[in-house]
Amino acid sequence: MAEKERFWEIDSVRGIALVLMAIFHLFFDLNYFRFFQSNNPAWQWQLSAAFIAFLFLSVAGISLSISHAKNPSPKKFLLRGAKIFSFGLLITAATWIYPHEGFIQFGILHLIGLSIILSIPFLRFKKLNLALGIAFLAAGFFLQTQYFDFPWLLWLGFMPHGFYTLDYYPLLPWFGLILFGIFLGKEIYPNGKRFFKEKTEPKPLRFLSFLGRHSLAFYLLHQPAIIAALFLAFGFPG
Repeated sequence: MAEKERFWEIDSVRGIALVLMAIFHLFFDLNYFRFFQSNNPAWQWQLSAAFIAFLFLSVAGISLSISHAKNPSPKKFLLRGAKIFSFGLLITAATWIYPHEGFIQFGILHLIGLSIILSIPFLRFKKLNLALGIAFLAAGFFLQTQYFDFPWLLWLGFMPHGFYTLDYYPLLPWFGLILFGIFLGKEIYPNGKRFFKEKTEPKPLRFLSFLGRHSLAFYLLHQPAIIAALFLAFGFPG
């Protein structure tokens, strides 16, 4: 099996997550820039974001497992992780310039980039990743109820008092979903191959699969496109 060969079902799930993310950001932007005021409680926003993150990160873990089975060289994971993390830094810089308030310090791209690098020693394990994933999730959800007087472990999940950001995905708990995805990948795609009979990609899923194959580009471009379209449609909010 060629290293660059992809599984359409994985790309399709990633495409579904991208579409849901774009819809979520559309409503978020409408509310944030005061084009439309939503009365939805905060927990509904948080639950929607968590479900989308679950899809993204679990699929990322599955993909890491498959990629490791095809080529276990750590170099490609280091380079891939550094590339995605650098795009996360670009997002930090862009949101610090505008809108500045609540700029993204450790968002989903920071998380995925660092997780790809940190996953290297875990990729040889299977059931251990399930246990560690549960432990990461439990520790992270506990940390989300706590606040601290220092900011330097923000990336790990230790939130300082008064912390506000537009996007925050620390290693605790979210690296747990990466580990869970690695476990799933080894279950569903042992040795990087399907354990089930391959089926032809359904035509209705081809667009989603296309999005999934270009997920990084879509992620980087969709928010500027949505914001530009809103400003063109409604003008700058007063």
